[in-house]
Amino acid sequence: MVFNGVTKNLAYLSTQYENLIRILGNDIPGEKKILVGLTQIRGVGMMFANSIINHLNIDPNSKIGYLNSEQITSIEKVIQDPQSSSFPTWFLNRRKDAETGKDLHLVTSDIAFNVRNDIEREKGVFSWRGYRHMFGLKVRGQRTRCTGRKGGAVGVAKGGRVLPAKGGAGAPPAEGDAPAEGAAPAEGAAPAEGAAPAAEKKEAPAAEKKA
Repeated sequence: MVFNGVTKNLAYLSTQYENLIRILGNDIPGEKKILVGLTQIRGVGMMFANSIINHLNIDPNSKIGYLNSEQITSIEKVIQDPQSSSFPTWFLNRRKDAETGKDLHLVTSDIAFNVRNDIEREKGVFSWRGYRHMFGLKVRGQRTRCTGRKGGAVGVAKGGRVLPAKGGAGAPPAEGDAPAEGAAPAEGAAPAEGAAPAAEKKEAPAAEKKA
């Protein structure tokens, strides 16, 4: 049987199934297809994984848990050194490295490490990109008029009643302060000594109905 121009050969598959396959320090569930499982490795995309499978004559629809140790070792060698397997230079993700001048393909934690070093180098030489990185601004020419803003949003705080200022209208009297002259005592407060009792309201007599 032929698929994608590659002869299908199942002899490489192991009869023993593994629940987890470890490739370059990445644990991949054995239930995943080989094509999908390889893309879980940082630095290996769908196109790179498909090229590895075609180069090693592996069925992309088979489960990755059935691969034997020899197949796993050969996959790791191709990922670490694609040029030894006749991969073109444009396929690599780091061409003409600044330190070594070589064409490399970075995977796993090497990607984040080199990106961090590149940013620090730009800051050290005080390039324009370095200045943008230092101030946390966009570097690749994006618009900054309406996006990329920082800081909290400016607006009116909602919720919560604001108490009136001390001494203002409606403010409760402070402790020890006598109420103002003519002001009614607070509800539940005892009347002051010597204060005249409030005049009781007299009910007006109802008008007699005319006979």
